[in-house]
Amino acid sequence: MLKKTNFAIVGYGHIGKRHAQIINENRDSQLVAICDIKPKKDLDLGDFEIPFFTSVDTMLFSDIAIDVVNICTPNGLHAQQAIKALEARKHVVIEKPMALKKADCERIIYKALEVSKQVFVVMQNRYSPPIKWLKEVIEENLLGEIFLVQINCYWNRDKRYYSPNGIKHFWHGSKELDGGVLFTQFAHFIDIMYWLFGDIKNIQNRATNFNHQKTTHFSDTGVASFEFVEGGIGTLNYSTAIWDKNFESSITVIGENGTIKIGGQYMDQVIYCHINDYQMPILA
Repeated sequence: MLKKTNFAIVGYGHIGKRHAQIINENRDSQLVAICDIKPKKDLDLGDFEIPFFTSVDTMLFSDIAIDVVNICTPNGLHAQQAIKALEARKHVVIEKPMALKKADCERIIYKALEVSKQVFVVMQNRYSPPIKWLKEVIEENLLGEIFLVQINCYWNRDKRYYSPNGIKHFWHGSKELDGGVLFTQFAHFIDIMYWLFGDIKNIQNRATNFNHQKTTHFSDTGVASFEFVEGGIGTLNYSTAIWDKNFESSITVIGENGTIKIGGQYMDQVIYCHINDYQMPILA
């Protein structure tokens, strides 16, 4: 019988709870520790009868056999906590974004290479059937030369998110811990762009804050244009100033031999596919 992989979670908020659920649903893994700055009595730990810590250092250097540390804390804490886990010779799973600064991402990668441990950033949209299919279409060059890529990200983030029950959230909206909408809301879709089309250059961006002046320290809306290093141009239109509820997250790809649009609230539905001499398969 194979040994189970032992996971520890740092940050037991909404996302941390989701990680715990998935770990325990997998027969090859088990949750062996939880760490959060809040007292244990203030957290809904459910049926988890496992060691609880309020210090990352104390957890990492306890006698608990931990294989993987899942970082589920505010964005601005990811880098320092990931590096601590790597220094303790643990593999690391990091909720997006990896970090808020390029230099910190490089430090994480360098440390992982130095200690021969794996780092995995949670970018689950890569595994959705429409995106996996689009990746295959691009790699098989079915669209031919890529002319234009347009990404639209239009979500709602109002007082219900930044000040639930009239109490300001302790890190949502903070420049230091949140980082901005491209980190917290739309990182998944930027990742998809890079994953499909590679690096970009000649970036121009215009951003403003329409209706979050009292709730955030950053812009809520922007328009970016750029060129792909491998050819073609692109635009990214994004906003969290949408009234009441999320509208869409979409990617439109216009190529030499056809056009594809994937949309829906979470970029998970094929809206349009018209490619020369090609019939779209039924997706799972």
